[in-house]
Amino acid sequence: MTDELDASDLDQYMGVPMEPGELKEPVATNDIRRWVQGMHYPNPLHYDEKWAVESRFGGLVAPQSFTVATDTSHGCSPAQVGKIPNSHLIFGGDDWWFFGPRIYPGDHLVCHRMPYDYKVTNTSFAGPTCFQRGDTIYINQRGERVAMQRSTAIRYQVRDAKEKELFSEPKDPEWTEDQLAQLEERKLGFIDQIQSLKHDKRLWDSVKVGDQLAENILGPHSLASFTTEWRAYPMTTWGATAKGPTTVRAEELGYTKEMAGFEGDRRMERTNPELTDGAYYGPSRGHLQPKWAQHVGMPRGYGYGASMGAWILDYVAAWAGEWGELSSSTAQYRNPAFTGDATFLSGEVVDKFVERRRKHKVKVKVELRNQDDAVMAKAEVVAELPND
Repeated sequence: MTDELDASDLDQYMGVPMEPGELKEPVATNDIRRWVQGMHYPNPLHYDEKWAVESRFGGLVAPQSFTVATDTSHGCSPAQVGKIPNSHLIFGGDDWWFFGPRIYPGDHLVCHRMPYDYKVTNTSFAGPTCFQRGDTIYINQRGERVAMQRSTAIRYQVRDAKEKELFSEPKDPEWTEDQLAQLEERKLGFIDQIQSLKHDKRLWDSVKVGDQLAENILGPHSLASFTTEWRAYPMTTWGATAKGPTTVRAEELGYTKEMAGFEGDRRMERTNPELTDGAYYGPSRGHLQPKWAQHVGMPRGYGYGASMGAWILDYVAAWAGEWGELSSSTAQYRNPAFTGDATFLSGEVVDKFVERRRKHKVKVKVELRNQDDAVMAKAEVVAELPND
């Protein structure tokens, strides 16, 4: 608790398990295709059945980033319990641990959640700010742990963020036709990295510390691209959830009246579902509606933290190839992706090591920057590679 931000209500929830999240339907093939389309991930292993049938999987398989799409709150619920008056929320980062099982069409997952911890500190964005963490464990129909996610939510008072105006440019940057053509040309390097490796193995012995990953470029982002991302989460489909995302209304968490709404309210969904799916009303509408972005301290429409996490995981997975497996990731999100911005991903191998049971692993440092060279995110991703 500080003089300006009261987080004392959060104490009663720390370490207390929440109601699990669960979608009604098993994973569908087109859920996976829609996901990689929404995340701008052109890996045919996840959408082209002819390519996938020749892979080691023998058919379409979800990228490991898709795990978050099987939740009913993309990891956010356990990181936003408790009331902070007159507040809003953005994502601040994610940690992931993957345990081996992959997700295929027909799988059905249940997401078990528990708030982890929180701290209040001063930031240049909004002054006193609460960094709150919560865990989600993803378990499939066979009782196998697929992954664990520890999300960080940044909860702040809207008034303070608007006064500080850290982000204050309301107009999208302008791109010339030549610049856009150059971006599309540069994107081909990332695609070629996938296409040239095909179904071969990237062997651990072939990788050296200092190796650079092919850059990837996303954008320029737009309200249309952010909408495509949002609709790639099955939880945003009317009637899709069996449990969750929460039984708590947004105003009970302290959201301002204008941003509270009925997002995720399954009782309201039976009557007026447009009020509940996050695109038109409620806390998430600032992403897609510039007026409401400015209401919460953002200059214009902005992207989703959970999607930024997927960009990072997909980036390293594409380099590792279909025989590689992501083991863990830790990512901090520092600046949102705004409409009109482009995101540039770069990666470098910074470590190689062998764990018990002869697991050969590499650590990749990843950075996301925009066209003005502002750091959007930093991450370290560990991947296991084959060695024979």
